[in-house]
Amino acid sequence: MKLVLNIYKKAGETPLEVINCLKLRCPEYKSVKITYAGRLDPLAKGAIILLAGNAIHKKENYLKLDKEYEAEILLGFETDTYDVLGLPKNKKNIKNYSNNELIQFLNNLLGKDIQPFPPYSSYKIKGKHLFEWAREGKIREIKIPDKEIEIYKIELLRLRKISGKNLLVQISKKVRKIKGDFRQEKILNKWREILSDNDADYQIAKIKISCSSGTYIRSIANDLGKKLKIGGAILGLIRTRIGKFSIKNSLRI
Repeated sequence: MKLVLNIYKKAGETPLEVINCLKLRCPEYKSVKITYAGRLDPLAKGAIILLAGNAIHKKENYLKLDKEYEAEILLGFETDTYDVLGLPKNKKNIKNYSNNELIQFLNNLLGKDIQPFPPYSSYKIKGKHLFEWAREGKIREIKIPDKEIEIYKIELLRLRKISGKNLLVQISKKVRKIKGDFRQEKILNKWREILSDNDADYQIAKIKISCSSGTYIRSIANDLGKKLKIGGAILGLIRTRIGKFSIKNSLRI
């Protein structure tokens, strides 16, 4: 029985659902204590590390591992969660950027920086998750903590356009994969309001990023959108590597 497992998390799954699925599919783990080393957002998919038995005591070592992601950043929108699973605000007077222009902005993100935790995240303040403060409309009543992060490498893989109607189809499919209470209907209604009769085209930048542990890619998308002055939010996210653990070797369950 392996004590350290590199598992593929599907979009819409939670880490706890991944653990439950492993115990269901692999009976030898049924009565074994299992934890996960690092979360992935509900919309995200890719590699996640599970630790079983005595390996759970080494969790901190795995949490510190560097990460690699491929992210699709939707330009032209801001959301309160920094991804499309949030309430959107359509930016006006959107400029279309060239590959070279976007690469220059991405290169400005390289190196060390101080990154605040996103308002919609699981970090706890005074016994409550930040997302609970945000949902209650009380996020301004607390000081959001931050941490030092580092981006080692960032690369533009592709820049493409998508129509508003096709974008709505994609977002609807993604949001409907999410279980639990994430304001899905309220969010979808807002996207429909913006995109249903929208014949505009929007840009999607697919990037590859290598970074230190604890880096929020949603925040990187939000920061890029602010630098471009048109808004940015994660449309899709794949974690392709955790330390030496590659998605190519992830176990599908």
